[in-house]
Amino acid sequence: MTGRDGKEGTELGPTIRVWRERLSPSDLGLPVTGRTRRATGLRREELAELAGLSVDYVVRLEQGRATAPSGQVVAALSRALRLTGAEREHLHRMAGLVPPDGGPVPDTLPPGVRRVLDRLGDVAVAVFTAHWQLLWWNAGWAALLGDPAATPTELRNFARERFPVGAGAARVTGWPVRVDDPDHSDLTVVSDLRRATGRFPRDARLAELVRELTEGNERFARMWAGGTVAAHREDRKTVEHPRVGPVEIDCDVLTDGDSELKIVILSAAPGSAAASRFKDALTARRT
Repeated sequence: MTGRDGKEGTELGPTIRVWRERLSPSDLGLPVTGRTRRATGLRREELAELAGLSVDYVVRLEQGRATAPSGQVVAALSRALRLTGAEREHLHRMAGLVPPDGGPVPDTLPPGVRRVLDRLGDVAVAVFTAHWQLLWWNAGWAALLGDPAATPTELRNFARERFPVGAGAARVTGWPVRVDDPDHSDLTVVSDLRRATGRFPRDARLAELVRELTEGNERFARMWAGGTVAAHREDRKTVEHPRVGPVEIDCDVLTDGDSELKIVILSAAPGSAAASRFKDALTARRT
């Protein structure tokens, strides 16, 4: 499928279909007739009516025969499909209205960012690429989660750790980590990867990662089929540290501008038992 610049790599038609199928007439205040519905979610006719488009054009969009909708059409589809802000951005990028980055996913940490991160001594910090490949971590991260240096470089991928495929387990954490809401947390990782495919549609490593996880992990494939687009911003975790016991931490994800580098910061509430254990973990690593 091609966009306005004639390059391959978008998923415009399939994604519009996924978004259409996740809605129901009742979600949008449409009347539900008594006859049996065969379509999953909205019918194409219903989406066309809501967006002010012809049914034929919606069909051509979903089948990949129309690949360059105008800004007005994209805006109408966004409203009709009740897209989130991140999803609207993704749709515009797939339509070629915002030129996608032509290069690969950046995997270089700017010196200025590195200097700032080096000063964050009381927290655990790591930096990941847009496709969740681990680039850098500080001593606090190694003390709290285990040193990733023990894992081969190519296996230091957080998405592969969350959604394992085959026998070669990927690891960016050395100790077991529990999240408060596993389903939501896993979905945010999947949604963030879909967002990355809109930002870097021609990156071979990202495409291969998505292919590998879709084909090899049923849970990932099911979540990917949902079509959700979002950024992974925050989480709540418990690290089962082997020397100091369970440590409850807040996980915040910052993004470094156009490069989409993810700066993951783990911290504990000041004065809490978790903060004391976090400090003990740092001390234990030095001894």
